[in-house]
Amino acid sequence: MKITAEHLARGAYVYVRQSTADQLVNNPESRRRQYGLAERARSLGWKDAIVIDEDLGRSGSGISRPGFEKLLAAICDGRVGAVLAIEASRLARNGRDWHTLIEFCGLVGTLIIDEDGIYEPRHPNDRLLLGMKGTMSELELSILRARSIEALKQKARRGELFLTVAIGYVKSGRNRIEKDPDLRIREAIDLVFRRFDELQSIRQVHLWLRSEGIMLPAVNYTRAADRAIVWKLPVYNTVHHILTNPIYAGAYAFGRTCSKVTIEAGRKRILRGIRRDRADWEVLLIDHHEGYLSWHDFERNQRLITDNATSKGLVPRGALRRGELLLGGLLRCGHCGRKLHVSYSGSNGNTGRYHCRGAQVNHGTDPCIGFGSLRVDQAVSAEVLQRLQPLGIEAAIKAIETSTVQAGEKRRHVELALEQARYEAAHARRQYDAVDPDNRLVAGELERRWNAALVAVRERQDELDALDRHKPEALGDEERRSLLRMGADLELAWHHANATATTRKRIIRAVIREIVVAIEDDHIKMLVHWQGGDHTALSVRKNKAGHHRWGAPPDIEELIRALARQLPDRAIASLLNRLGKTTGRQNGWTQSRVCTFRNQHDIAVYKKDERSERGEYTLQETAAKLGLRPMTVLRMIRAGDLKAEQYCKGTPWIIRHEDIEQLDIQHHSVRSGHSPLSQSQDQQIQLFQ
Repeated sequence: MKITAEHLARGAYVYVRQSTADQLVNNPESRRRQYGLAERARSLGWKDAIVIDEDLGRSGSGISRPGFEKLLAAICDGRVGAVLAIEASRLARNGRDWHTLIEFCGLVGTLIIDEDGIYEPRHPNDRLLLGMKGTMSELELSILRARSIEALKQKARRGELFLTVAIGYVKSGRNRIEKDPDLRIREAIDLVFRRFDELQSIRQVHLWLRSEGIMLPAVNYTRAADRAIVWKLPVYNTVHHILTNPIYAGAYAFGRTCSKVTIEAGRKRILRGIRRDRADWEVLLIDHHEGYLSWHDFERNQRLITDNATSKGLVPRGALRRGELLLGGLLRCGHCGRKLHVSYSGSNGNTGRYHCRGAQVNHGTDPCIGFGSLRVDQAVSAEVLQRLQPLGIEAAIKAIETSTVQAGEKRRHVELALEQARYEAAHARRQYDAVDPDNRLVAGELERRWNAALVAVRERQDELDALDRHKPEALGDEERRSLLRMGADLELAWHHANATATTRKRIIRAVIREIVVAIEDDHIKMLVHWQGGDHTALSVRKNKAGHHRWGAPPDIEELIRALARQLPDRAIASLLNRLGKTTGRQNGWTQSRVCTFRNQHDIAVYKKDERSERGEYTLQETAAKLGLRPMTVLRMIRAGDLKAEQYCKGTPWIIRHEDIEQLDIQHHSVRSGHSPLSQSQDQQIQLFQ
């Protein structure tokens, strides 16, 4: 007899396990058989049996099992006289765990009991038989798994394997799917794709749906209804799944994810749901069933989604970001090949620059290139408008149609929700009418459901009434004509007050794939790569160091530098205003502004009698020195009898002392045929310099 008093003095342990949660729900008989082993232990002589069932719903193929480890710990402590299981696969499905159990049981003299017999691991024959049972169990599992997986793959290659069905589709027979007949579900899916075409960002679609209070369908699996549709506000993953699942493009895909096995703390850990690249998918059948969009549109959406992921890809464009700069994500450095980034500064945060600092951040080297955004954005915008001008009228008509469609989208969604709520209320009423009124246990619950359905109807009706009260007015004739005028003149629409930076960015991205930019001398060289494959070279002048968009024109500096040697700041400001000159911000000149400009450009201030020290005189000073009228001196200058200099028209005449000394006034009077001007003090003099 293998069972001895020593074994009976210890405890009998019953190990209970089922591999999956599905087995726990659908296979209760196996669990009852395992719990029944406690009675067998008592029939073999043990007073009671300790049941270990912590591993219910856990696989025995090597993953962490706290119940099994608890059993091993009890065996090592010498507290276990026998381990009972209905078969070896319950204890372990891999050689490592099985042989570890046999080894520990042999060391401490613990028996292993199953439905076939009693085994003593210290006996060679029993140990051999236990080893063979474990090996056969592991081999059987491998064969069954390989057969089932190959059968699944064979069915998937035909496009007939559907473990689950995506929202918007239902099974048609055993091997096909078709669009869901529920109109509300179909239109909700269509709405997601239409919004993505407009907003071009998964996150923006998600935020729009949430802000508008539009619910999307979701699957709720229950034992009673199996697959039930519920409506709720979407989360980001719901929108992402709809936009990236090829099933909505009419394609059948299998093997989009895989599993990865790792070893942690000596145990196998399986990581599931790891996404594969499309080239590694096991099956992809295009035009397999009716889709919500074409395969071409689906691939375009995937490229756009990939571009929006800033941290992925070689040089992704990234999603649209806030800010006034128009070319963020489109510029690539022509010197190092890295993507240019955007930075903002200034009190209002609207002063932006493009810069390439990848090498500086990664390698600690000097920054690559950087430049202001104003001229570059203007040059690219002008080129885009020139290319799109022939399509302006078509775009205006499209905008009119879009505004009409968008106004009715949410109303249509609420109307469908109201129709469904009315159906559910009518269904609840029919259930209530069909029950015996005296059966209050059932009638009370059905009445509560009917009231809840009526409340849902009232909420949907109130929501529809609110939309009608705040319904935007349709475009009038004048608004339509205004849109068509802007369509005929895209530059007018581009600079319209209601045209946002986001709208301009979307237009630019629709036609431009990438811009390679480099700095050569004092110019910014750009090579624009259009979406259609064409290329255009552009060049704009780069601001010098210290210059900015509000800087005064270059000729102003030269003019003020020359005038500062002739006139004080107040006189310079007056002269500049008469000449029609303005500051960089298009303001008039004042004494303080002239002073500030001089200090910024290191121009010395005019000192009193500075011209006299250099031997220079103005027209009025020369006339006083010669005792003549200023008009007479001006005629002498124009006749060439008196040398004088004038920086530009309107500025003072400068006459040197030595030229005045060499002047023959009498000769000038005889040659010109003019007599000296009257010396009357009442005569008015007008100078035309």
